[in-house]
Amino acid sequence: MKTLGNVLLFLFGSLSILACQTDQKDGISYENRLQENWKISPANATKAGGKSISKNAFDASAWTEAKVPGTILHHLKESGKYENLYFGKNLEKIDTSKFRQPWWYHRKFEVNKGNGNFQLLLKGINYKADLWLNGEKIANKTKINNAFRQYAFSITKNLQEGQNTLAFKIYPPKPGDFSIGFVDWNPTPPDQNMGIFRDVVLKKSGAISMKKPFVVSQVDTATLDEAKLTVSTRVTNHSNSSVTGDLVLHTRGDTLQKNVSLPKNTTTQLKFHPENYQELIIQNPDLWWPADMGEPTLHSLEARFVNNNQTSDKQSIQYGIRTVSDYYTEDGHRGFKVNGKKILIKGGGWVDDLLLGNTDKNIRSQLEYVRQMNLNTVRLEGFWGKDQRMYDICDSLGILIMAGWSCHWEWSDYLGASTHPEWGGITSPEEINLMTKAWRDQVTWLRNHPSIFTWLGGSDMYPKPELEKNYLEIFEKYDSTRVFLPSAKEWEEPISGPSGVKMRSPYAYTPPMYWYTDTMYGGAFGFNTETGPGAQVPVYESIVKMIPEKDLWPPNEMWEYHCGRNEFNTLDRYNKAMKKRYGWPDNVKRYAMKAQVLNYELMRPMFEAFSVNKYSATGVIQWMLNSAWPEMYWQLYDSYLMPTGAFYAARKASAPLHLIYNYGDNGVYLSNDHIRKSRENLQAVIKVFDLNGEILHEKSLSANIASGNAKKMYSLKEYLPSDNNVRFVRLKLLQNEKTIHQHLYWLSGKKDKMDYETEVTPWTYYTPSKQYADFKELNELPNVELETDVEVTQQSDGKTMTVEVSNESGNTAFFTEFVLKNERNDNVITPVFWSDNFITLFPGETRELEVNVSTTKDLKLDVRGWNIPHKNIY
Repeated sequence: MKTLGNVLLFLFGSLSILACQTDQKDGISYENRLQENWKISPANATKAGGKSISKNAFDASAWTEAKVPGTILHHLKESGKYENLYFGKNLEKIDTSKFRQPWWYHRKFEVNKGNGNFQLLLKGINYKADLWLNGEKIANKTKINNAFRQYAFSITKNLQEGQNTLAFKIYPPKPGDFSIGFVDWNPTPPDQNMGIFRDVVLKKSGAISMKKPFVVSQVDTATLDEAKLTVSTRVTNHSNSSVTGDLVLHTRGDTLQKNVSLPKNTTTQLKFHPENYQELIIQNPDLWWPADMGEPTLHSLEARFVNNNQTSDKQSIQYGIRTVSDYYTEDGHRGFKVNGKKILIKGGGWVDDLLLGNTDKNIRSQLEYVRQMNLNTVRLEGFWGKDQRMYDICDSLGILIMAGWSCHWEWSDYLGASTHPEWGGITSPEEINLMTKAWRDQVTWLRNHPSIFTWLGGSDMYPKPELEKNYLEIFEKYDSTRVFLPSAKEWEEPISGPSGVKMRSPYAYTPPMYWYTDTMYGGAFGFNTETGPGAQVPVYESIVKMIPEKDLWPPNEMWEYHCGRNEFNTLDRYNKAMKKRYGWPDNVKRYAMKAQVLNYELMRPMFEAFSVNKYSATGVIQWMLNSAWPEMYWQLYDSYLMPTGAFYAARKASAPLHLIYNYGDNGVYLSNDHIRKSRENLQAVIKVFDLNGEILHEKSLSANIASGNAKKMYSLKEYLPSDNNVRFVRLKLLQNEKTIHQHLYWLSGKKDKMDYETEVTPWTYYTPSKQYADFKELNELPNVELETDVEVTQQSDGKTMTVEVSNESGNTAFFTEFVLKNERNDNVITPVFWSDNFITLFPGETRELEVNVSTTKDLKLDVRGWNIPHKNIY
């Protein structure tokens, strides 16, 4: 799939390489990521100490090979020490004692010193480390302490011409450490993610080095016809004498220059203000917009320090011109604006692979899935990623990011130490000092990314006042371009004021009508920073990859092992809903099919209810977007990158322009999430069908709709069933006789009823049901054979398959799924980008679908469904 976002990403990746490796003709500056040729070993496997291990004579050839960044267990898995770690309960078979001791990282590298100055940059080590270079200790574990601190060590005097040897002694996190955590989402990694999980960089410069250039943009949000930029960077004079030279900026075709004199052995902040440089006042700027609001335009900046006609250092970044702000509804709920325009936040909670082993390709595929689902935001509870690749891709695709700390440190069970009921675990002066520095390091590391629109100081709790004061000072000094949220939960006490957002559940099974009718908890009002209908069981092909054959049926404790933890280590609520709504299946394949129907039915109304109620409803984050390992819970696609029914439900529900059925008032609504585009000459076609596909009611309406608006078009109340019969409602939106969007609802005369009075212990993580809707009549549908015609086109970056499918029978073909596989081994193809899936065809209907995949493999296509026997059609 070639898109503008793909092209921008390609360009960005090229610029990142330029930033890391500067042409020697330009001077002597470069940054080299030390990735390959590392060796690792547990500390108890050698009697040698750091002084010996970090000398050139030390022989580490028998140690395990590793590529940095990575965690210890990831390295061991990649080297073949462990296989199929995520299958069954294989994780429990790992001896964790070997990870409760330090491990060594060892690497040799060559250096041509010349007259250069060298720094060793550490982006992320979990959790503490001693650092040795050529037999000398550079820093100990009291200095290199905390997963989210970043360090720059001057090592010019420690380097040797030619070969050098670097050694890290990595200490694992202990109870009470503010480490990487997965809370109740999945099992704890056996190694607790210890290791060098982000880059180690060798930086060379002349006498002057630069770091962390930053572009601040101020957009005239009233007219959007002007923007002002302020550019800054920190420069360090490493020499013992003052240096005079020029700081030169190149951006947007302009060159700016500032002559400065830098005192010896000092670091100075240099700024270019628009008041002094007319080039930084931009007329009719190409702005950065989130998805569906406009183009996510990116600009490049190159900063050089030149003295004696030589480039001493050079840095390249990308930035977007945009302004982020917030607003409050009449009820005190917070919402967000980009470039002065309100945006309804629609997103999911991101998590990395359990061993932090995501590849660049995997990350890109997942974020393209975010756009495929028409979502515009990911929330990071914790600063994820082995580098900035995820943030780069979000920048290029127009995906917003909520970045902040994890609740892993806010609860004693996860932190392993006592916590405060409102402030969490960061309470002592020493802890506050440590995490203030960690916060500063993360903010300054990521601040050029226009996709990040808010920093969260806490998740379930809020920072202690002393800590929050430090956070606010950091924002004032280092990054005032975003909105600060003290917490992802509603709190009234933070010194920065009420959070204005909510975290009131649900996290487990929730029927469709809840989102429209609830006015106390997670319903469609305000900004729900994490919520969702709970479990989303994957398709059959993924289930058999994680569950041993003997445990495949019926669901048992092996299935529960692949659920969440604590209250979420069971499928009981999900399975009860399936049994009540659709009837209990008799085998795992039928279970997987009914699971996709349930996933779809439960996920769609959450996003749609927030669209209907915008902007009294200002945002919703599905908990979660993805999974850290193969599981049954909290995912729109599984860890194998196979979409679930919930994926296509989210895609339908989050379409920027579409019709919506409101489960609360039985109305049909038209929603336009395009913030800057009104739509005219629309036609809404509404049809009600019985089980066999006979039309019981039909209505066609003309409509216009303003940008960012939602309005009621029609009431279906008198046309819906009043008994246990199933009715289908098909909503189709057209413009100039061309279908823009269509989807199907299945409704029962037996209504869902919520039980708000029953107390849920130990906390209200869902609202029980008094009564379930009944769709068991669907089991009476006779099997249908579909007619299909398939055409495959080879593209430069993969293949496109067009599928025309027809229902020539006299019966409804309900919930039809198309599954693309590798013809040679029958494995499903992922990532896979269908225009639509899990479709329903009434008698005589024909649909055309398209799927794009980036593969050269020979493909086969299967079709299956509720009442469509599994069959190969290509």
